[in-house]
This record gives sequence, structure tokens and C-alpha cells, in this order.
Amino acid sequence: MKNFEIRKDKGIISNEFLNKNITDFHSASKYVSELPYKRNSDKNNIQCVFKDLVGTCSTKHAILRKLALENDQKDVKLILGIFKMDAAYTQKIKSTLEKFNVKYIPEAHNYLKIGDEYFDFTKPNSDYADFKSKLLIEKEIEYNEIVDEKISFHKDFLKKWIADENIPYSLDEIWNIREQCIKDLQKNDEVEIQNSSSVCFANSPEASDDYKV
Repeated sequence: MKNFEIRKDKGIISNEFLNKNITDFHSASKYVSELPYKRNSDKNNIQCVFKDLVGTCSTKHAILRKLALENDQKDVKLILGIFKMDAAYTQKIKSTLEKFNVKYIPEAHNYLKIGDEYFDFTKPNSDYADFKSKLLIEKEIEYNEIVDEKISFHKDFLKKWIADENIPYSLDEIWNIREQCIKDLQKNDEVEIQNSSSVCFANSPEASDDYKV
């Protein structure tokens, strides 16, 4: 992965990292990945990651994108992907999917694209390869588009998916099924959570609140 030096007085995110004696992008990425996974107090202000000392897939990758922009590294892109959340991803949601006769639920996740490579810094063991084969669509977004724009894109995709696949449920009903899947995932013990894919809701009771319809 590429690296670059964090320069002084280039921006608020750069200064936050430098105040922690974090002086390059590799170190910043490692720091972010090691922060506990938890919803932030205000996702509209990504600087809150430094105050809260926690983050989600959205806020963690947004501050890395902003850091890159401040240091003139425009090839560090923020990506929003929608992937198939199915029983092959985790057996924990199998019974819920079977109950509603749904093969999978499209789920949203944020990560970075640097050049032609993809990187996930949600957790130390996160890996783009964990969900690459299940991706349905992905698009580039900006660091300030991780709230309303992300939700809107996700919901629009679900509406089209429901119509194209003749899913016998409304958007609200699919959202409720999705939230039950999230609850199923939260039943994982800590070891299973650490070994699971890096999807942003995997170990946060608050995460589903980000997507309330």
C-alpha cells in the first residue's frame, strides 16, 4: 500500500493525527483500524472519531479520505459498496433468511480504493477479499457523504432490487428483515466477531440506527 507523510497545518484531520504523533498514512490507517467499533456521536462531523475514540466503517474511512485530500493524495478514494449478505457470509442469519424465504439482503459498506487496490480499515483483520465476491455494486463517494447520501443510495438500490427480483416484500419489510439479520449477527460471541467479515454493522448494537427508514 502506498504511504505518504502527514504535513503540518494542511488541515484539521492532519493536525489531529500529528497531535497523536502519527506522521504517515500507514500509521494513520493502523490507528483507525485499531479503534473500537462503535457508532460515533455525530457522523456529520468526522472529527468526532478523535473525540469519541471509536468509529464505524463510514467514519473511519471518511477521515482517511479527508486526510489524503489534505495532503494532496487524491488517488485515495472512498468507496461505498453494496454486497450480498447471505448465509454463506455467516450462518448466523440463515434461519432469518429461510423464515422469510429470502436468499440474501443487500448491505452497505465503506472502504478505500488506492490506485487499483482496495483496503478495509474497519478492524485490524478486515479484508476486502472477505466480501469482494459478493459485491453487487460500488461507487465512489466523498467523506461528507456518509450519512444521508449513503442511506439514500442503499435504499434506492433496495427498491430496484425488490422490483427486479420480484421480492414479495416492501422496502419497509425488507428493512425489518435486514435489522433482524443484524440482531442475529450480534448474537455472535467475541471470538466469532473477531473472525467475521469486516462489514460495518457486525459488532455494534447501535449500528442499525444509522439506517432507520
